[in-house]
Amino acid sequence: MTFWEFLSEKAVTLCFLGIGALAAGSVMAFAGAEPEMIGLLAGMFLFFVLGWLGVSFYLACARIQKLERIIDHLPEKYLLGEVLDQPYGVLEKQYYRIMKQISASAISTAQQADKEKQDYCDYVEGWIHEIKTPLTACSLILDNGGDARKLRRELKRADNLTESILYYARMRTIEKDTQIQKVQAADLIGEAVKSQMEILVASSVSVDVSGDFTAYIDKKSVCFILKQLLINSAKYCRGCRICIQAADGIITFEDNGIGIPDYELRRVTERGFTGKAAGQTGGTGMGLYIVKELCDRLGIGLTIQSKEGVFTRIVLELYR
Repeated sequence: MTFWEFLSEKAVTLCFLGIGALAAGSVMAFAGAEPEMIGLLAGMFLFFVLGWLGVSFYLACARIQKLERIIDHLPEKYLLGEVLDQPYGVLEKQYYRIMKQISASAISTAQQADKEKQDYCDYVEGWIHEIKTPLTACSLILDNGGDARKLRRELKRADNLTESILYYARMRTIEKDTQIQKVQAADLIGEAVKSQMEILVASSVSVDVSGDFTAYIDKKSVCFILKQLLINSAKYCRGCRICIQAADGIITFEDNGIGIPDYELRRVTERGFTGKAAGQTGGTGMGLYIVKELCDRLGIGLTIQSKEGVFTRIVLELYR
C-alpha cells in the first residue's frame, strides 16, 4: 500500500477535518482573535493531523506486512480466517466475523472435497483389482480354446463393473442426467433379468417375475438398481431362487439365499462395507451403497429386510 492510496482512503475524514478547521478559524476571526493566534492554532492542528496520518500509515503498513507473512506461511490460503488476530475497531470486528464464517465454510468444503477425492481413489483402486478377475478369466478361456458361453459371462461381469463405476462417477450430477419417462414395470424387470442371464445361469439362479404397473421414472437408473440386486444374488447366493413382484408402484425383490446377519443389516448400504459373505467371495462393498445413493437422489423408497440363512427382501417404492 502506498501513502497516496492510504490518503485516498482517509479522504472523507480529511475533508471534514479541513472544513472543521476553516469553520473554527472563521469563527475566531469573526470574534476578533489575533491573526498570529489563528495561525499558531492552524499550525498545531496541521502538525497533529500530519502526525496522525504518519502513525496510522506506519501501523497500517505493519499490519499488512504481518498479514502477508502469515499468508506466505499458510499451507492453504483459505485458513487465513482461522489465524487472524482479533481486531479492535467496530467495523473491523464485523469484517473479522464475516471472514471467520467464510473461512469455516471454505474449510468444510475443502475437507468434503478431499474426502470425496479419497473415496473415489479408493473405489477406483478396488475396482481395478475387481475387474482384473473377469479379464484374467477371459484370457484363460481364450488360451483354452475360447468357450463362447464362458467368454460372454466374463465379459458381462466386466461390463457390470464398468457400469457401476460410471454410475458412481456421475452420482453427483444424477439429477441433471435423469430422464423421466413412462415405463411398464414388467418390461423394466424383464430387461434387467435378460441383461444378467449369463451370470444367473452360471450361478444356477432361477428368477420368477410377476405383476406389473405403470410408473414415470428414470428407466436407466432403476434398471441399473435391479441389475445390481441380481448381480448380488448371483454372486453371494449361488443356486438360490429369486422372486420379483411388481404391484401398486412397488417392486419387491426377494431371494432365498444366505441372508444377511442382523448385525450387518443396518450397514449393508454404507460405502465400502463388506460383510461376511463378501469376505468369502470378494467385492468392493460399493454395490448397495450406489443403489442407496441412487434411490435417495431419485426419490425412490428403499427397504432391506433379511434373516440369515432364510431370505433377503428388498422393496423399491417408485412412487407412481
